[in-house]
Amino acid sequence: MFVKICGITREDDALLAVAMGADAVGFIFAPSKRQIAPSIARDIVKRLPPEILTVGVFRDEAPGRVVEIMNATGLRAAQLHGHESAESTRLIRSRVPIVVKAFSAADQALDRAADFGADAVLLDAPQPGSGEVFDWSLAHRRAARLRVMLAGGLTPENVASAIEQVGPWGVDVATGVEADRGEPGQKDARKVKAFIDAAKRAVPFEHVGADLGPYDWMQDGAL
Repeated sequence: MFVKICGITREDDALLAVAMGADAVGFIFAPSKRQIAPSIARDIVKRLPPEILTVGVFRDEAPGRVVEIMNATGLRAAQLHGHESAESTRLIRSRVPIVVKAFSAADQALDRAADFGADAVLLDAPQPGSGEVFDWSLAHRRAARLRVMLAGGLTPENVASAIEQVGPWGVDVATGVEADRGEPGQKDARKVKAFIDAAKRAVPFEHVGADLGPYDWMQDGAL
């Protein structure tokens, strides 16, 4: 099971996530309580092992600006979390190594997900970053034919059930592993460990593409 810890704002939290077994870490450049400056993200990325997938999260950003930030920070993947068109998504994909396109699980655009040319899709609640759980039955049929990362209200307590019900390739969490007291984005070490452990145990990795590494899975034309 591929696990991404998102909303990273501090170097310590990025290193914590990696030490606990995360496969990817995400930095939010879109307006958010967890928004991070590209220069800070760049400095954090330099400290991370090369096998960790580093992801920049954008929302309705101009393609040129997405590419500019990606190049400046050294991130490997762009996650487009807005209403980006298929054309814009394909344009960005032609200029960056990896693209993940996020959709609300009820978005009718999912019926033409292949048109976006993304390497994977992320299914989230209608309000990204809200920490709200959506109806997982909406994601189950998508996971059967798309390479899906599941997000939206996941926690150490419910991630195993979500994986069992949806059967995603990966999971993505931000608010569900944050400290109860602290600044937005600040992670709780115990929650991060519990989440990653629960996710990795929920579905044997060989059942969801164990032969694919964190970069290779994005290169085999999954969509």
